[in-house]
Amino acid sequence: MTETERPLRADARRNRARVLEVAQQVFETEGLAVPVDEVARRAGVGVGTVYRHFPTKEALFEAILVHRVEQLVAEAKALADAEEPGDAFFGFYKNMIRRVVGNKALGEALSAAGRDLMEITATAGRDLRAAQDELLHRAQRAGAVRADLTGDDLKAILVGIVATERQIGGEPGRLGALMIESVRA
Repeated sequence: MTETERPLRADARRNRARVLEVAQQVFETEGLAVPVDEVARRAGVGVGTVYRHFPTKEALFEAILVHRVEQLVAEAKALADAEEPGDAFFGFYKNMIRRVVGNKALGEALSAAGRDLMEITATAGRDLRAAQDELLHRAQRAGAVRADLTGDDLKAILVGIVATERQIGGEPGRLGALMIESVRA
């Protein structure tokens, strides 16, 4: 936050959160063609409120993407102390794959706009990688995951799973669940 920016009032924070929540649901289920004014209507706010927080539709997509990654970070961190590290690891990845594959609209929109997804989610992405590495290492120490699997290996496997699932269609997460099982010790 710069010196000239003020923190959002409580109602503005609630409105911003509501717009993000509704936009995420709308774009995920109905696609990117839904106009911003329809998102505003469904969120119960004026279109000016949406544009005050998100000056462009692309800015709204970016905020949704960052929010999504931050949610994954929170989920991974919450599982870091799970009693069964293997179950936590496999459950997290199966759920993440299912959700990512089922929501191709955001990634496609940002890619089409020529934006680097890694740049947009840089800070949250680093936090996610650290939380994922912790899940991986705990599962490895528990003997649930192959000891030779690295975080880079896992990332490559996940990227491949998501790309393949998007290509072949079908039940989101099914192929990913099968593939992630291949790293079981």
